Amino acid sequence: MSPKELLYVEDALGHAQFLTIQCREAASRLTDPVLREQAQQLTNSNQQLFDRFFELV
Repeated sequence: MSPKELLYVEDALGHAQFLTIQCREAASRLTDPVLREQAQQLTNSNQQLFDRFFELV
């Protein structure tokens, strides 16, 4: 992997991690069960995306 490609993957990891944290925090604050479940699903999706990018490193 070239240095430029590695920088791209590191950037993508940072974005996926940020989105995971934001969705997790939103899910913990939401009182509506439907919205909380949606936020949790987004948390899981972003975590899976993070894991896939991490496999590239």
